[in-house]
Amino acid sequence: MSNFFQIYLISDSTGETLDRIFTAIKAQFKNIDYKIHTYSFTRTENQIFKILSEAEKNSNSIILYSIVDSNLAKFLANTSEDKKIPCFGVLGDLILSFSKLLNQKASHQPSGQYALNDEYYKRIAAIQFTMNHDDGNLVKELNKSDIILLGVSRTSKTPTAIYLANKGFKTSNIPLINASSIPKALKDNPQMACVVGLNTEAERLVDIRKNRMNSLKETENKSYTNLENIKKEVNHARETFKKYKWPTIDVTRKSVEETAASIIKIYEIYKQNG
Repeated sequence: MSNFFQIYLISDSTGETLDRIFTAIKAQFKNIDYKIHTYSFTRTENQIFKILSEAEKNSNSIILYSIVDSNLAKFLANTSEDKKIPCFGVLGDLILSFSKLLNQKASHQPSGQYALNDEYYKRIAAIQFTMNHDDGNLVKELNKSDIILLGVSRTSKTPTAIYLANKGFKTSNIPLINASSIPKALKDNPQMACVVGLNTEAERLVDIRKNRMNSLKETENKSYTNLENIKKEVNHARETFKKYKWPTIDVTRKSVEETAASIIKIYEIYKQNG
């Protein structure tokens, strides 16, 4: 049997949920070759039949689907079974289980998670705030932040801040260059928001900065990639975080998602402590 698989992701919405689920699944297996076929906003039996007819032509096809309309989901499952194509729903059993636990019927509304409600507008406001407060901008408004990130250059402050913004957190990030990099208002009130320091191993930072400089075709700023200078930066950052009693995360081997998850835990503790 060939180890090359045709993965069909069929969703009645944007397909974002399925994409993330498959990403999590494939991370558990080595040496898997595949091609993804993504079908978003699939809401009719005719659409499904056309997709499965195409999948039937390929060997090793696998269906993953996220469809909240129970009749449409049943049609997909039954047709896949008729065509002998492995087919897995990622929401059906969960929705049914929650329906029983909550003692209420599910709405079965496609794209229900994207409703233009207060939570949605909160997330949009957080994204706008975070973009405006990137890289030390608008420090006079730091007190309006939910989360403030500090760290030396290339410690993933901006992508982490943007990820947090998508979760609804107004996030500012400040590059830590020297002692004067920290705004006076933050020095005077170190707990004005949930402040988190991001740090990394100096050796790893050298590689990241060199790659950055190469991408910019910059060769003159040698001190930016000098190991000894970077060690001083990292140690100074560590001492600064300790001085102001700010929790620190080592991002050396962490993805943005993992770093953000740790920050959210810190934020929850911060809020609990008032």
